[in-house]
Amino acid sequence: MQVDILAFGAHPDDVEIGCGGTIAKHVALGHSIGLVDLTRGEMGSRGTVLLRDAEAVKAAQILGASFRINLDLPDGRLVNDFASQQRIIELLRLHKPRIVLCNAPRDRHPDHGVASAMVVEACFRAGLHKWESVGEDSEAQQPYRPEHIYHYIQFYDLQADFTVDISDFIDVKMDSLAAHASQFYQPDSDAPDTLISSKWFWDSLRARSAEWGRVMGVSHAEGFIATRRIGLDSLFALR
Repeated sequence: MQVDILAFGAHPDDVEIGCGGTIAKHVALGHSIGLVDLTRGEMGSRGTVLLRDAEAVKAAQILGASFRINLDLPDGRLVNDFASQQRIIELLRLHKPRIVLCNAPRDRHPDHGVASAMVVEACFRAGLHKWESVGEDSEAQQPYRPEHIYHYIQFYDLQADFTVDISDFIDVKMDSLAAHASQFYQPDSDAPDTLISSKWFWDSLRARSAEWGRVMGVSHAEGFIATRRIGLDSLFALR
């Protein structure tokens, strides 16, 4: 199926952390959105692969995504190679998103930067007429290149090129994150402590969106990095 937005994440909870509110908002606005996890997060300190699979399905339902798929690439050992890009190219040509969302170019987890470059390069190659790929029907796919690529921001305090008001969707975002119960703060859990399982990290997710919102003049927002300069139809398009 064709979607308006295709959101990629290196791990099953990345899109929820970086742009869960934006996804929920655009679903409410009538846009179709697909989610693609590059890995199953099997190297994570908490939760089994099967548990994380189930959590990802639940989170996608909360956000209202049209579908969520996993490419099952190696977690912690993600490599930006042509074989991995080919998997993404096939998805881009199949679903033809106008907008692609993906990890930031650099972040605390090495996989995030690799995923970012992988998706950006795949978006370019997907538009090449002589770059071959085969669809689910075993037929040759036609070239297609998304109109826009935006990077959501996770751990590092990166400068956002623009922010999206998610004031009415902050609770949906947090509910989608709570669906990944194995990964985040659970005071009674006996699983190994990690940075993202700490209470301060959980609290910081809402606090960061509140700070972006403060600058924007709203209660909550999410920040994005653009791959190229953003153009406006008029000055009145700014808020």
